[in-house]
Amino acid sequence: MSLAPEQPTYHRGSFADEIETARTDLSRKLLVRESSTGSSDAETAPSLSPTASASSPELDGAVSPISPPIDEELVADSFAFAFDIDGVLVRGGRPIPEAVKAMKVLNGDNKYGVKVPYIFLTNGGGKTEAERCNDLSAQLDIEISPAQFICGHTPMSEMADKYNTVLVVGGEGEKCRTVAQGYGFKDVVTPGDIIKANAATTPFRKLTDEEFSNSKERDFSQVTIEAIFVFADSRDWAGDLQIILDLAMSKGGRIGTLSETFEEGPPIYFSHNDVVWSAAHDNVRLGMGALRGIVEYTYKEVTKGKNLHTHAFGKPQISTFEFATRLLKRWRLNAHKLNAPPNTVYFVGDTPESDIRGTNLYNEKAKNDWYSILVRTGVYQEGTEPAYKPRVTVDTVLDAVNHGIEREMERRAKKTQKPRITDMPKLSLSEAQDYAVFSPMEECPLELTA
Repeated sequence: MSLAPEQPTYHRGSFADEIETARTDLSRKLLVRESSTGSSDAETAPSLSPTASASSPELDGAVSPISPPIDEELVADSFAFAFDIDGVLVRGGRPIPEAVKAMKVLNGDNKYGVKVPYIFLTNGGGKTEAERCNDLSAQLDIEISPAQFICGHTPMSEMADKYNTVLVVGGEGEKCRTVAQGYGFKDVVTPGDIIKANAATTPFRKLTDEEFSNSKERDFSQVTIEAIFVFADSRDWAGDLQIILDLAMSKGGRIGTLSETFEEGPPIYFSHNDVVWSAAHDNVRLGMGALRGIVEYTYKEVTKGKNLHTHAFGKPQISTFEFATRLLKRWRLNAHKLNAPPNTVYFVGDTPESDIRGTNLYNEKAKNDWYSILVRTGVYQEGTEPAYKPRVTVDTVLDAVNHGIEREMERRAKKTQKPRITDMPKLSLSEAQDYAVFSPMEECPLELTA
């Protein structure tokens, strides 16, 4: 459902009508009308603040109307959105039609004239955040900053100081090496470097001339791989699987060695654990989680029963949502001058196993409310029962945005309604000797006798 200002639609309630007059005075004010339905009394009403204000007082109870100067923008400061990308905003490299409109709505093209802060949280990767932002900006016809964008491998940047020499796997060409170096990793090795040093490492994969030229000359007898990071989906599963297993079974991460205990290999980190994802094909495609499962299964087979414990970032890992919380806090402060966390974050995703599961898990420990919304444009298939239940399921991301905004406005309307006095006790004159009568103009005691 569209929130276009030309033809506003009201599928939910609106504000108390005493604020209606204020909007006619200033065109940028919030449209306020009386709500016909309400939500739980325990819910907190959203607050809207002009961006020019360094701090914004919270609205409580029956508040006065917001009256910012016309040249200021209204920003929702008590709720925000976070979006998955593939299957929600984009599919097969092309924008989902409703996604373009949804972004316009969040940027103020709605009947309330309010902007809503938002960030992007995707398990995808293989490029720098800036490059991904450029791609998504062109697809959605908006400007997106790297400061509001998280790739699956973005949280790995916090581990750059922990390891010196690392193997980085996945992605196209040298892009993941570039990403890792940009994060501050000091010495980055790729599978191409290892194959260039010893072509027999992968019997069925030969480097192209370009790959051979880009791969680094290394004497791996002097190199210790301290950790393995799978930054993006592998372009050569067999070759990457072989190299990962070689190191997992090595003596302390030294290439060409074989551990006697198979317990000396370096730690292995995957940027996410999605087994499938939504691409251009009608059916879902295999993702990094499938490779992770194959690595662990094959290791157990080759080592005659040893278990390999790998680690995953990305959704549904709690650490990724904690990282997103920090990113959202910085973005709201720097872009919108909002220095307090939102009461509610609406997370919109298409994969129950990662998007919805992660949001629900994080909501159990978060100080604010993380509200999961599942869309039908990606991995989730209509008619199936999602393994992890969202708070609501909608058709498209535009429906998700409309739902969140209208839910917040209903909550605000609930708080701004005038209280009504009902069920007052009846007093007889014989019981009223100790009471006083108050008039609008004066206050005086009145003696009453039976």
